Amino acid sequence: MRLRILGCSGGIGAGLRTTSFLLDDEILIDAGTGVGDLTLGEMRRVRHIFVTHSHLDHVTSIPKILDTLFTDIEDPIQVHAQPKTIEALTTHIFNWTIWPDFAVLPNLHAPVMKYIPMLPGESITIGTNTLEMIPVNHIVPGVGYLVSSGGKSLCFSGDTTTNDSLWERLNQQKKLELLLVECAFSERDHAIAELAKHYCPELLMTDMKKLKHRPRVGISHLQPGDEELIMQECEALNTGFDIFPLKGGDILEI
Repeated sequence: MRLRILGCSGGIGAGLRTTSFLLDDEILIDAGTGVGDLTLGEMRRVRHIFVTHSHLDHVTSIPKILDTLFTDIEDPIQVHAQPKTIEALTTHIFNWTIWPDFAVLPNLHAPVMKYIPMLPGESITIGTNTLEMIPVNHIVPGVGYLVSSGGKSLCFSGDTTTNDSLWERLNQQKKLELLLVECAFSERDHAIAELAKHYCPELLMTDMKKLKHRPRVGISHLQPGDEELIMQECEALNTGFDIFPLKGGDILEI
């Protein structure tokens, strides 16, 4: 598996892009502003988008990639998400007011986008990769994705805070090589993290004690300007994990 980090920041700015990961060229996990760094040729190879939840920093490039490739798309790009997330996209984005409804364009029988509803616990195999949806705990319905291929696996938590579902599912795996997990706020903003249902270092490191595996752990969704502080606080509470900050442009292979 080859995972290219297009965006992993909690905000935007010079060199900062919001969450989007490219898996083996044809699969996007989330579609934040990082998608804009793909070339047109790379965008044309994307056939699937797996969405963790409906927040704008994770879906903002879905309308634009469809608009950019509109005349090039022969088979619809498949958007995999929970029914509640699909409902949010259709109600609030692809509603003809914010953006055209590409699920019926250029016509109902041959659209350029197709929704594929998934429920937590379900999985789908694309090529050599199997992606399983895992429920997590966020302010809106949210999920992570466990990706398995050739006996190896990685997981992306999506946006979440303290929970048991993610860690219980990962502990059922025989092996876990890589975990990408959010930590949006520093301890200074611990109360905000709890209110918004994100991790901060204390919440994250407490939950990671539930994990029996020892994968490499990439920290995502760091608040712009607080990246170094958050990582220092994570390291101070670390219990033996190999943790590192994700950065846009990283390529991770397992």
